[in-house]
Amino acid sequence: MNNDLAITALIRSLESQRYLAMQRGDLETFYRLAHPELIYVHSNGVKDDLASYLNKCRNGLYRYDRIDHAVHHVFACGDTALAFGHLSADIVSHGVAKTLNNQTLSVWQMTAGQWLLIAYQPTPITQPATTPLTSSPGDLPHVNAAIHL
Repeated sequence: MNNDLAITALIRSLESQRYLAMQRGDLETFYRLAHPELIYVHSNGVKDDLASYLNKCRNGLYRYDRIDHAVHHVFACGDTALAFGHLSADIVSHGVAKTLNNQTLSVWQMTAGQWLLIAYQPTPITQPATTPLTSSPGDLPHVNAAIHL
C-alpha cells in the first residue's frame, strides 16, 4: 500500500470515528481527534472554535440522533488532507429537530505525529428548482453577447 492509499484509509477511519463520537455524545473522543485551533462551521453558517463547540454539545445545544456519512474523496498534500463527503443526519439544534443533507469538507492536519481535524465546513444541498428557468435571447445580454477577440 503506498503512502497516499494509507493516508486515505486513515482519514476515512478518523472521519468515521469522529462522526460516531458525535452521534454517541462522546466529547472526549471528539476532543482527542480535534486540533486545538479547530474552526467548525455549521450548515447554517455559525462558526465555533473547539471550546465553544464542545461547550454547546455539553450543554445540550447540539444532539445528533442519526448520522450517515460517506467520504467520497481524500486529497492529501504534505501535512494536510482534505476529506470530501456527504452527510445525512437527524439532529436537534437549540431545541429544534432538523434533518441535514450536506456536502462536507473536513480538513485534517498532521500535528505532532497525528492527524487532527482543524476545519469542518458543511454545505447544505438545496433542492433543484421546481420550475425550469426560461429566458429569451435578450434577457441575459452578458451571456448572449458576441465575443470579439
